[in-house]
Amino acid sequence: MAKHLHVFGALIASGLLFESGPAFAQNKNGPGVTDTEILIGQTNPYSGPLSAYGTQGRAETAYYNMINEEGGVNGRKIKLLSLDDGYSPPKTVEQHRRLVESDEVLGVIGTMGTPTNSAIVKYMNSKGVPHIFIATGASKWGDYKDFPWTMGWYPTYRSEGAVYGKYIRENLKNARIAILSQNDDYGKDFVAGFKAGLGDAADKLVVKELTYEVSEPTVDSQIITLKASGADVLFSASTAKAAAQTIRKVAELDWHPTHFLVQNANSIATVLTPAGLENSKGLISTAYIKDPRDPQFVNDEGIKWYVDFMKKYYPEGDLNDPQNEIGVSIAATFVQVLKQCGNDLSRENLLAQANSIKDLELPLLLPGIKLNTSAQDHYPIEQFQLVKFDGRTWSRFGDVLTSN
Repeated sequence: MAKHLHVFGALIASGLLFESGPAFAQNKNGPGVTDTEILIGQTNPYSGPLSAYGTQGRAETAYYNMINEEGGVNGRKIKLLSLDDGYSPPKTVEQHRRLVESDEVLGVIGTMGTPTNSAIVKYMNSKGVPHIFIATGASKWGDYKDFPWTMGWYPTYRSEGAVYGKYIRENLKNARIAILSQNDDYGKDFVAGFKAGLGDAADKLVVKELTYEVSEPTVDSQIITLKASGADVLFSASTAKAAAQTIRKVAELDWHPTHFLVQNANSIATVLTPAGLENSKGLISTAYIKDPRDPQFVNDEGIKWYVDFMKKYYPEGDLNDPQNEIGVSIAATFVQVLKQCGNDLSRENLLAQANSIKDLELPLLLPGIKLNTSAQDHYPIEQFQLVKFDGRTWSRFGDVLTSN
């Protein structure tokens, strides 16, 4: 075993990496829990238009395999049932009914997507099943009053959008802004935050706004129309395929707007490389995780551990795809919560401990970014930085920004 994996595993086993919360002597097993196993579930888009994001589920499975090899958590192995929903909400509903009613999982951890989670949120809460650390940044996952069993993990799309809007308002005077967004809650959340960041001048600054359906084969016609608006700023609230098409089409049209691209679609491996790294120069986005390609992290202990981990447990995964880092970090967050649960592995205590994360630092998050939750705060990550693509890597600029 590589040195960094050994050190990391030893830290987990000893409890030094993640401080353990209150442990309970009495054994209170919920569904999916035996003396030797904890069964959890999720769906991911392993097929369909967003299949590039399915790697996140594979990275989570790999992380749990590592934990299990090191002895599990409090003597129990973690078993993840990660099912394909093709990013189709009806399929998501079908698969989660299976997970809850047939497989009887303890909870659902890391299900991918805004429309997909929207389709199951009422069901999961009516059943009292933990629906946590879901892979979407929609702001509605913080609605702890209506959906107390649901919790996001990403910084919210609304908060991220607001950062871009504020940056434009303060740094790009008299901007003429075009917006392309995915026509669902995902895109709407980004755009609402973006316009809030622009402030009172939003109506004057935004000269053209278009949407696309995730099922559309191309967004070329939208980009042609947006260029014709005379805009000199482009905000892309899109997912991977549409983002790559946008970057490529902008270059083909010899259009040179200041281009803001949301973090969820800024993967060098799956978006910028297919679109052309030269075409991607100058893009502005946000980050909250470390970039393995960034020279400043060449000796970073977290990145060294991650490189060893990927080689051993997920060798076919792309080291430079941030979705893998996110998957690992979601899984690590869940392991921390399990440690806090001790021997009380009821659904109620799993939720209580998910609501009790305090200043959790993870190996792959940028320095200064910590996770915190409470029963009234279902936004674990509320910090990020602006980054610019230089043709090779994303370079951070400015301070760590905190949203409310």
